[in-house]
Amino acid sequence: MVNHDTAPAQAQADTAALQAVARGDLQALGALYDRHAAVLERTFARWGVADGDIDDLVQATFLQAARAAAHFDPSQSPRGWLFGVAGMIARRHRRSLMRALARLARWSASASERPPPTPGEVYEGDEARRRVEQTLARLSRKKREVFVLVTLEGLSGQEVAQSLGIPLKTVWTRLHHARRVLREALGEEAP
Repeated sequence: MVNHDTAPAQAQADTAALQAVARGDLQALGALYDRHAAVLERTFARWGVADGDIDDLVQATFLQAARAAAHFDPSQSPRGWLFGVAGMIARRHRRSLMRALARLARWSASASERPPPTPGEVYEGDEARRRVEQTLARLSRKKREVFVLVTLEGLSGQEVAQSLGIPLKTVWTRLHHARRVLREALGEEAP
């Protein structure tokens, strides 16, 4: 969760770091990585990215952030902007996986082969975590993205709207529906 007492100072430091990255300062990129890599790892996991791909996507996020830093608008939330980059990387990754799966399916001689595991199957851990992760996996990608960013990562609605490129009202609508689905699903599975 976000410590709201340090959030403005953190945002200022992140804005300054992004501006330095835009000028080619790799140490500033390292500072951003140190502050945000763990949160991005957790977010990718919550978005349903397979454990083996998370580190690669975090690295790809920071590489893309370095390339795009010159386009960062300092009046916006740097954290929200970084999550927007991460969302773009996750969507590219999903499309890439889908294309690879389609190629594998075409190459497969046998239709009886078991498909690759779903993100829910990849997760291991205690029963409570599995139930929550499986329930999150049932949400549509759009609802899951909003739910993770607002509820689990503590971004404001405005930051989520900015990072996903959607209207603020859409953020609240998706969040409402995601919470309803989660309450119903977890209620059904409760003993």
